[in-house]
Amino acid sequence: MKVIEVTNVDFSLRHFLLPLMRAIRARGHEVIGACAEGPLLDDVRAEGLRVVALPLERSFSAAAHLRAFRALVALFRAEKPDLVHAHMPISGFLARMAAKAAGVPRIAYTGHGFWFNVPGAAPRRAAGLAMEWLGGRATDVFMTVSAKEAADARRLRINPGAVAVGNGRDPAIFRPSPSDRARIREAFGVPEAQVVALAVSRLVRPKGYPELAQAMRDVPTVELWVAGERLMSDRGEDMEALLASSGLGARLRMLGYRPDIPALLAASDIFVLPSYTEALPMTVIEAMLTGLPVIASDIEGPREQVVHGETGLLVPPRQAAPLAAALARLAADPALRARMGAAGRARAAELYDEARVLARTLDLLGL
Repeated sequence: MKVIEVTNVDFSLRHFLLPLMRAIRARGHEVIGACAEGPLLDDVRAEGLRVVALPLERSFSAAAHLRAFRALVALFRAEKPDLVHAHMPISGFLARMAAKAAGVPRIAYTGHGFWFNVPGAAPRRAAGLAMEWLGGRATDVFMTVSAKEAADARRLRINPGAVAVGNGRDPAIFRPSPSDRARIREAFGVPEAQVVALAVSRLVRPKGYPELAQAMRDVPTVELWVAGERLMSDRGEDMEALLASSGLGARLRMLGYRPDIPALLAASDIFVLPSYTEALPMTVIEAMLTGLPVIASDIEGPREQVVHGETGLLVPPRQAAPLAAALARLAADPALRARMGAAGRARAAELYDEARVLARTLDLLGL
């Protein structure tokens, strides 16, 4: 079979879809990726996987989306795939509508978070619901990464067969590593006894950086490492500037985009993700597999992953004081960090093993 995997930008394809594309190829099928051009596609193409660049944009421009729709229809008519598998809200909607228009025999979708569940303006949430409802009519296989959003899709009659497949990472890659811990800390000049909290995400406000910066000022014993960057398509306030002016001084390390996230996790003591909204974040899975206690917002997504008091701590979103209290509690108790980290690794190995998640996804896709 020929399969086309469609997402919005190179970041999504490289970090979310690449394992799936490898798995499709391993089962003997032809797979093509499609998204906006970007430097992170070099890694994908280096593995011999074909990626087609399309004018997809993370914007509200009707003209841009019309261009993308036309390009998708042309691609599907030229390639004649047996299956189109779409991802992300806008690119997922456009790809499904284009696949329907092009006569693709089988159309699948994985929801990585619904707009109508994101706090914000009512018109935007209504548009998100309408988009998902219309897209659901054109979807043969409807999947989500979180159980809550699969239930939402069924309850709201977006698609009666919506199934949660989860997210997964490879426990052989994300694991405790004393050698990586020693190497990274030596390179950074950070002593073994220093407690390090690591945040890994795009540098955007909805990841909770204003509250994290405020909380860190109240926990002077902890050093904060931030790995990630702002994508060209991201909008809003510059979080790098906000963090740089937070007054944390030498306790803040801005690491930028890093290909060595497994090693950074192994070198850290606490993982923190105080987001305002999430689907089922990969970074939480990566941290749990590495044996780190997780501090995350008590919102959909992380609430499915983190068992409060057992594998980490859940805190109210948009509030600095509870976040500071959670950081202080874990920083002061190495034994608690170790217990939570071990419990988190066991839970992640059971629920979020990449091989099992991919196998289930491929079975649902009929591959």
